[in-house]
Amino acid sequence: MDLPYRRFGRTNIKMPVLSLGGMRFQKSWEELKFSEISEKEQNKVENILNLANQFGFKHIETAKYYGTSEIQLGMAFRSTNKTPKIIQTKIPPNSDPKLFESELLNSFEKLQVKKIDLLAIHGINLPEHLHQAVKDGGCIDILRKFQKENLIGHIGFSTHGESSLIEKAISTNFFDYVNLHWYFINQTNSKVIDLAHKYDLGVFIISPTDKGGHLHTPSEKMLELCSPLHPIVFNDLFCLRNNNVHTISVGISKEKDFDLHLKALSLLSESDQYIPKILNNLNEASLNSLGLEWYENWDKNLPNWQNTPGGINIPVLLWLSNLIDSFDLEGFARSRYQLLGSGSHWFPGNNANLLDAGVSESQLFRVLEKHLNPKKVIKKLRVLKEKFGKGTLSRLSKN
Repeated sequence: MDLPYRRFGRTNIKMPVLSLGGMRFQKSWEELKFSEISEKEQNKVENILNLANQFGFKHIETAKYYGTSEIQLGMAFRSTNKTPKIIQTKIPPNSDPKLFESELLNSFEKLQVKKIDLLAIHGINLPEHLHQAVKDGGCIDILRKFQKENLIGHIGFSTHGESSLIEKAISTNFFDYVNLHWYFINQTNSKVIDLAHKYDLGVFIISPTDKGGHLHTPSEKMLELCSPLHPIVFNDLFCLRNNNVHTISVGISKEKDFDLHLKALSLLSESDQYIPKILNNLNEASLNSLGLEWYENWDKNLPNWQNTPGGINIPVLLWLSNLIDSFDLEGFARSRYQLLGSGSHWFPGNNANLLDAGVSESQLFRVLEKHLNPKKVIKKLRVLKEKFGKGTLSRLSKN
């Protein structure tokens, strides 16, 4: 079968609206030799690739940072003789172009392909990453050399950065597509997607199921509010109703994970019968839980984490608090809370653990003086610390 497709911006690639994300069905987040991967673990990758081929997934996306993903996929392509039509991988930016080129050659070797159709600079999250990419003799110049040799097709970037940085990267006009975050619970990049459309960039949505609220393990409240759809189906349709979104990542860890995404596709032409009502349910639940004043003003006049004592990321923490109050997304909030402080530039700033233990209430009052309700902010930070402050998480990739 074939999946519906959309023109992937100025690449002119016919991009399936669902893309197979290669991050979650590999053996390890550490880079291993293929000899260290068992037959059972490799069979899992091959089974998922065979199913993806059967369902019409013609685009697979992976990265150097995804542990054994590239080497396992390369061996599976050779073993199954079913190489997807569109292959994408991602290489981190590097201040040393020679090291960047060496990592690119390493990805070719692992994937065992003659051409990489889409090559993204992975993680333009900070201004220095953008500089490393676009400076004379930098990463993009290396990629253009490979383009001229017909070894790569189109150049893009992935990002967890602030919207202003993403807009700056798009406005360089050096990139053909972008991988970014945007889904129901996080619509910060709405204007970024509009700008990408203006520059005719392909738009790929990262991790809508996992970073979209752990929708693989939804709360009872989220299930109720999204009824009659599963939250994964709702969120996929929410993303794909935006015609400036061209494809969304399907993160597969087991074969059954395809089912709900394929269900969403079967309803794509009928999405207007479901999505407005569900959006109304969700927004009403949030309004009722938070109260009108907080619902409309919670994010106004907040300090950024760089200007907050202890680097406490108050905007993100209040967002997580709101998700708990509105939709009972406690598991998602816990994982995000505990990642703050160890997420580096991928998820920057600190959680609230320093509050009353190095950072005083009076210090926070000073940076919150223009906010609607500083006392409520600090109370919510204390609640999060009490709930989640005893655990820590690290990013799956250590870079």
